[in-house]
Amino acid sequence: MKILITYALEAEKGNIRIPGCTLVFYCTGIGKVSTAINTYEALLNEKPDLVMNIGTAGTLSHQVGEILICSHFFDRDLVKISNLGVNCHLNFEQELDSLGLFKDFQTKYVVSTGDTFQTSQEESGTEGDVFDMESYAAAQTCKKLGFPYVSVKYVTDVIGQNSIKHWEDKLQEAREGLIRFLYGLHL
Repeated sequence: MKILITYALEAEKGNIRIPGCTLVFYCTGIGKVSTAINTYEALLNEKPDLVMNIGTAGTLSHQVGEILICSHFFDRDLVKISNLGVNCHLNFEQELDSLGLFKDFQTKYVVSTGDTFQTSQEESGTEGDVFDMESYAAAQTCKKLGFPYVSVKYVTDVIGQNSIKHWEDKLQEAREGLIRFLYGLHL
């Protein structure tokens, strides 16, 4: 299986290996626009069997150090105009099931994506298990082009509890945790 591994920052990547898989790595940069453009380019060039975003995220309801496999994506910026018929939710559960991937894992976690780094619960809202600045954009690009997508997130901080400092302090631990987790996958 050919997997396109995407990540926002080089500091999140590390020496990742997934036994039995061919991996192609692509740094998308931070934010929705950069992520959408770079994911689109990578998909056209690589034509993978699966796109797997890896990286760090904040949370309101989970523990620092948890790794969540996410197949649901929410754009917290678009929710403000969802009453106009704008879709702000994407779901890749069916695509992952049809590939037979992650059968032994909970994958129904939700990533809430927005244009800002979340530092307070009030600005974050409550929808989402983890919060980032990229996943929805990559998910939307994959959905449009017909590629299965999943996001594997390492929780680095609890939003509202010195989030930026905790995120910076946890980057190396997150990278190492993701390397161990992904090496243990059998896809």
